[in-house]
Amino acid sequence: MIVTYHPAASAEVAEAAAWYAQEAGEFLAREFLVEVEAALRLLLRHPSLGAPGKRKRRSLPLARFPYTVVYCIEREALRVLALAHQSRRPGYWRQRT
Repeated sequence: MIVTYHPAASAEVAEAAAWYAQEAGEFLAREFLVEVEAALRLLLRHPSLGAPGKRKRRSLPLARFPYTVVYCIEREALRVLALAHQSRRPGYWRQRT
């Protein structure tokens, strides 16, 4: 199984990392990216781990950062639909496929 990203989800990861780098320093930005990658590795091993949602979507909150990985399973790929901040614009990503 591989990880694929919706283009907007890829941008969300980059934007969040850039925000952490600017506001809290490069170390925390790297830690953020490490946690995102760890969550994705976990989901690759256990794709049904995330909480189920509508339209076969699932979500897994990050442990140290206020973000949730929203994803679905497509054939042999884990498709990341969003890296959603937990306190901003709930459900903005629902139209993504």
